[in-house]
Amino acid sequence: MTSGSTRRRMSLAVCGLAYLGAFFAAAYVVQTLYGLHPMIRIVSANLAAIVVLFTFSVAYDNSSLFDPYWSVAPPLIGWFWWVEAVPAVPAARQGLVLLLVCAWAIRLTGNWVRGWEGLGHEDWRYRQIREQTGRSYWLASLVGIHLVPGAIVLLACVPLRASLASGTDPIGWLDAVAAAVMAGAVTLEAVADEQLRRFRTTAAVGTTCDHGLWAYSRHPNYFGETAFWWGLALFGIASGVRTGWVVAGAVTVTVMFVLVSIPMLDRRSVERRPGYAEHMRRVSRLVPWFPAR
Repeated sequence: MTSGSTRRRMSLAVCGLAYLGAFFAAAYVVQTLYGLHPMIRIVSANLAAIVVLFTFSVAYDNSSLFDPYWSVAPPLIGWFWWVEAVPAVPAARQGLVLLLVCAWAIRLTGNWVRGWEGLGHEDWRYRQIREQTGRSYWLASLVGIHLVPGAIVLLACVPLRASLASGTDPIGWLDAVAAAVMAGAVTLEAVADEQLRRFRTTAAVGTTCDHGLWAYSRHPNYFGETAFWWGLALFGIASGVRTGWVVAGAVTVTVMFVLVSIPMLDRRSVERRPGYAEHMRRVSRLVPWFPAR
């Protein structure tokens, strides 16, 4: 066994320990606050988990430890809402939503594990923040890398409460549409990630992936991710809960990708890939579409 693989296994062990600690901290808070409104309990548990993970990030000087939270937290939040469910919530909808959320979470977390190089590597975006903030980096990390994304995850999971715990409308055609959107999103994201992985194993440095789904969107994996959350929002609407909070998470995730993540990646790609500016002119930013001539 190489020293590199040993370090990676140790890094994954540290990450696993961090998330185990976060889980027990969240569970303790949920139990301690028993009797309060479920939303107060889940917000407090979410905050407790983030504090534990931030502590590990500081201890190991690597904010990338927080990255899996995006995919690890939603199934656990869904489980909490399912436990809190009122009897009238349709069991068929509950089972379908939990199945799709777990399938998404397992695939996305597995993709992160495959690509993570270990504690010796930190996301390039976080390194940029380090350079820009200097001594204030860990404050910036707490707010911008831990608390804000954690809040977005929780907001995006609001439809889980509607579809698993409080919405009582019978299962119908809109549930079928929501399930199709979510399943399609998970499949599209998986295909896009695999196509990109294969491209990177053979492509020369500085070249741009423009094969498969990447010929129709510069960021098909992000399109799949936004579609997943819109599918979950549809489930919330199908459950009969009529409130803007049901779609607020999907809107926030979409805005985050369109206004923050995609511009950052595009700017970096223009700097590192000679033909990327032309690629941007031809290929759709997010929604897959036929390339311009």
